[in-house]
Amino acid sequence: MVKVYLSRAGVPFVELNVSVSEPANAELKAMGRSTTPVTVIGDRVIVGYKPAGLAAAVTALKSHPGG
Repeated sequence: MVKVYLSRAGVPFVELNVSVSEPANAELKAMGRSTTPVTVIGDRVIVGYKPAGLAAAVTALKSHPGG
């Protein structure tokens, strides 16, 4: 659902599959997380599929591109 949301919003993304990639799994653990999905948009971390959180992060990203 997160991938669909981001695609529809026109936000490019990189998917990291923690089931098959040890570096991705290590990155997830380094963030103190153990469940997926975890979405990082700018400095915001959204755990799970939370449309309101995604919308706020996407809006912030689009209003301040590049930081």
